[in-house]
Amino acid sequence: MRASSDLLAVWHAFDAFPMETLTKAWHFRSGNEPKQRSVELMRLHRERYGSSGNCFDLALWLIDAFRREGIPAYAVGHDLLTPNAHVAVAALDERGRAYLCDLGDQWIEPILIDAESGDFTDEPLAGFVSGARVALSVRESWLHVAYLRPNGKRSEQAYDLRPIAPDALVAAGEYSQRLLRKPLVERRIYTEAEVLHWDLGDGTSFLSGNRGRTEEAPMRSQADRVERIRLHTGMDRQVIEQALAVYGTASIEIE
Repeated sequence: MRASSDLLAVWHAFDAFPMETLTKAWHFRSGNEPKQRSVELMRLHRERYGSSGNCFDLALWLIDAFRREGIPAYAVGHDLLTPNAHVAVAALDERGRAYLCDLGDQWIEPILIDAESGDFTDEPLAGFVSGARVALSVRESWLHVAYLRPNGKRSEQAYDLRPIAPDALVAAGEYSQRLLRKPLVERRIYTEAEVLHWDLGDGTSFLSGNRGRTEEAPMRSQADRVERIRLHTGMDRQVIEQALAVYGTASIEIE
């Protein structure tokens, strides 16, 4: 079952927000403290530089946006205070049913995770993740997600559904913001036919959709890389350049 219109209205306000670890490197370089930015500072940076943030930034921002609309929301995730940490948001509709809202992994829209609801299903579902169906199961306090790709590939993700306390979320975010391994940028690309997932990693970029993965042309220079990120995200060129320079000399690891 789709989320309520009120919940979706907040979610879709973030449609143009990529998940990116560039801003963390740029902010790290600035020397400003703390490294985990407030929602107010994130808004300012987006207005000035077109930036967004990593999964911690996006979770904090989304929770704030839900609460401003009177929608209860809290963080969920796994492996906090480790390089493998990931967080998302659980938001409750008017009937108290929980929906997973994962901007960090760039899900297309929230998905019902309330196993007690008569609308919950463990059947594979399309339309929530680009280029994959998802199958959910809830065991004790854990949500398990299986991603089923057209080529038969299967991957999995798990979320501890126990609410993360606000102070613990900020502390885990601070830890994550100080870990730098490689630049990552992901974004949903909306087309008439489907929602594609654009991904940039170590020198390559590609689109994922219902027909599988399509590699983009190689980037032959740092200038090519900067321009491709700018075109896909709208981020300020200097912010991208400075962030990539930080990653070029970083020796500590991140998500």
